[in-house]
Amino acid sequence: MGTEPDQVSWPTNYFNYFTETEERFQRARGTSLFLLSPLDWALIETWKNAEVPLEAVLRGIDAAFEKWRTKKSRIQSVNSLAYCSQAVLVEAQAMAGVVRPAGAGVSKQDAPFTLDEMSAYLASNLEELRTKEGYGEIAAGLERLAGEGAALYLDLEQMEQRLTALEEKMVAIARTHQSEEQGFQARRELEQQLRPYRGKMSAEQISMLEKQYLERQLLEGAGLPRLSLFYLR
Repeated sequence: MGTEPDQVSWPTNYFNYFTETEERFQRARGTSLFLLSPLDWALIETWKNAEVPLEAVLRGIDAAFEKWRTKKSRIQSVNSLAYCSQAVLVEAQAMAGVVRPAGAGVSKQDAPFTLDEMSAYLASNLEELRTKEGYGEIAAGLERLAGEGAALYLDLEQMEQRLTALEEKMVAIARTHQSEEQGFQARRELEQQLRPYRGKMSAEQISMLEKQYLERQLLEGAGLPRLSLFYLR
């Protein structure tokens, strides 16, 4: 990718994407006990997949709450991360022209987890998958990756790409096992949660959010683990 051998261009610190977003929202809201909803987690995943910089997300959350606090009438509390979606978009657009200096790659040591932690995460997911009927191919693929863990720890981008490919296959299998009624209920719940925020998001944002939400609910309903290293928390 044009970087020096001892560096990687992929932002490995972004494995903290979910945790830092959750913590910033809780801090801005003023309560560490507030739990994000499935819609909130899907929204974070949408931002991550769209490569919205983590800094833009954190700035957007702060900006949204700053604006909320200046309102004369604050009858309702902010109970969803979706409230911050427009502010995050503004911050992302503002940062769109920012170019990283040449050679500003992230060193391998910046990975927010150790090789042992990553190995334990893969082993735990593998053990869980082995208990699920119909997912033998996914388990076998994950076992191969676990066996290459030491080498792939030096190339986390490749590891993440291969885990993502496996998860996409897993989602496709899970979808064939989902009943029509289960799919209907998931979409109904999504619409109820999303309705207050539809006017604040673009059609593209909503489409991406719907996809992430439904996939997340599909895997949770089937009792399947998330494979991405972003979920190593």
